[in-house]
Amino acid sequence: MALPHPTSSGIVGVAGRVAEPVDVRTADLRLGGRPLPVTSPARVYVCGITPYDVTHLGHAATFVWADVLGSVLRLAGADVVTSRNVTDVDDVLTRAADARGRHFDEFALGQEFAFEQDMRALGVRPPTHAPRARHHVTHVQQLAAALLRADRAYEREGHVFFRGAEAVASSELPADRARELAAEFGDEPDDPLREDPFDVPVWRPSGERDPAWPSPWGWGRPGWHAECAAMATATLGRGVDVLVGGADLAFPHHAHQAAMAEAASGVAPFARSRVHVGAVSQDGAKMAKSTGNLTLVSDLLRGTTGPVLRLLVLDRPWSQPWEYRPELLETASARLDALFAAAGRPGSSPAASRAVADRLLDDLDVSGALDVALTDGGDAARQLVRVLALG
Repeated sequence: MALPHPTSSGIVGVAGRVAEPVDVRTADLRLGGRPLPVTSPARVYVCGITPYDVTHLGHAATFVWADVLGSVLRLAGADVVTSRNVTDVDDVLTRAADARGRHFDEFALGQEFAFEQDMRALGVRPPTHAPRARHHVTHVQQLAAALLRADRAYEREGHVFFRGAEAVASSELPADRARELAAEFGDEPDDPLREDPFDVPVWRPSGERDPAWPSPWGWGRPGWHAECAAMATATLGRGVDVLVGGADLAFPHHAHQAAMAEAASGVAPFARSRVHVGAVSQDGAKMAKSTGNLTLVSDLLRGTTGPVLRLLVLDRPWSQPWEYRPELLETASARLDALFAAAGRPGSSPAASRAVADRLLDDLDVSGALDVALTDGGDAARQLVRVLALG
């Protein structure tokens, strides 16, 4: 059978039918100032929640941006597979559950339910995969065994430690700053069991009140960075197109996660691109559960709508840190009303619709796309409402 051949008007298909050319734009995406051509399926791993408390605005911003990234990839013509983990094996979660007299996994499920309610209100699509750490303990053990065999890890008193010096080198952080961040995130760089301050646990022994599973190294539980490495590779394979998370996760979490996956699989880079969403501050300090400096999504939704909150998050560069102030909700609401009014205007301008797409494909420039849509209205505005899930 002869293969179809191109013609001046399209592609000759079966029975002589001529198909219209497809506007494939999967090679046009730019992220972080660099081209990121993708093929289907585009694989996106989103660092998800540790379900020990309710969702604040800074946390939600990561998931809204990840959702828009998926929409823009689909706009470009790609099939998209997303994986957003739930870190339900974590010492902070265990302590929070103990304080409430609950078992860690039961307590986590209740927090997950509240989180999913917030995500639905914000118009965030469910991910293709939602791996939970407690379901991937075997994958963490396999990761530990692979790292030991590759001499990228060592065993000591029931721990399996990953040799983390290369993760620090790839981060390009000064050693003193890297050490400060490692301590801040509980990596214990001063632990005398470790050969190097930046070695991190893939597996660690459990105390009486910790979750525990049997392993070749004794009863224990996974390390945090190893959990994400194992869940990502189990659901998406040995590499991903985009790794998404808050800017504060760039080091040590993402650096060690990627280094472990690369060392175990031999495939590098683990992530072709990274979207580290800018931190949201309030009263001059970063929103964080650990400090209680929070504005909760559920509280904001009592006085405004999910689409207004979405646009509040999105109407700025994704990597830009910003400070939440209540008056910003009024600005976002006015911008959304103007977009709806523009979408209600008749008219179809292929050039304007393409200009909206161009802005979105150029580093997820939502503000630039919004400016075009407000000016041209019609189909261009309606397209933006659909892609940003604001309707």
